Amino acid sequence: MKKSKNKEIILCAINNILSGSCNEDCKFCTQSVRYKADIERYRFKSIEQIVEEARIAHSQGALGYCLVTAGKGLDDKKTEYVAEAARSVKKALPGLNIIACNGTASLEQLRYLKESGVDSYNHNLETSENYYKEICTTHPWSERYQTCLNAKEAGLSLCTGGIFGMGESEEDRNALLEAIVSLEPVSTPLNFFHPNPALPIKGSDITKEEAIAIIKKARAMLGDERLLMVAGGRELMFGGDERAMFEAGANSMVIGNYLTTSGENPSKDIEMIERIGYTIARDCERA
Repeated sequence: MKKSKNKEIILCAINNILSGSCNEDCKFCTQSVRYKADIERYRFKSIEQIVEEARIAHSQGALGYCLVTAGKGLDDKKTEYVAEAARSVKKALPGLNIIACNGTASLEQLRYLKESGVDSYNHNLETSENYYKEICTTHPWSERYQTCLNAKEAGLSLCTGGIFGMGESEEDRNALLEAIVSLEPVSTPLNFFHPNPALPIKGSDITKEEAIAIIKKARAMLGDERLLMVAGGRELMFGGDERAMFEAGANSMVIGNYLTTSGENPSKDIEMIERIGYTIARDCERA
């Protein structure tokens, strides 16, 4: 999806269709089994439920619908499952932009997802290449970058961003943004670390002022035609002051729940957006 008209906010929704079964050691992620976080864990949500939840998200204004699976990446079973979910959602809601977020993936797997109705692939770089080893040791940052390249080669719109507030330096934040820009993504989600007592990272070290500066810098570096989304951690960072993040350059946000944390009621978010003088985008050009 491309940037909406001025003052229009594009809404996206996330569906965690396979939860809490990841063996990686990413220190920011409650879905890792290593940290035993108190979250809901399940395997392969039913296709019928996924479609119904897509209908609800679409009725609430979501133009993008992201199918997320826990785990390092795709295997044959997971690839077919995501493909089946995409086909079913696309059949029920042809105009909904389907995003897949399933970890590292090969060119062949991504081409198959595209053939099955997936429009975009989300794979976040998370942080700078230099700092990545401090938050994950079970797979390298280079695998993430390569998956982003694979998504583009497969003809999918690339969605890639990262998480801020995990103890990284300002230099790391700038390096992450530079890496994102080098990939020329269609959309970029900016996440702000959401602490959980089970995780090795115990708190976010980022202020709202720093978050606003990051959004401004991302907008300047990415240009006006890119979708810039504030995603995870929005309520903690901006709850009650979303106007600031839109004025800084964000033009998209997630509604509803996140992967393992609860979000605001979508009706309240929509009321908030309209109250502060913005409108909900009802359609947008698909990249």
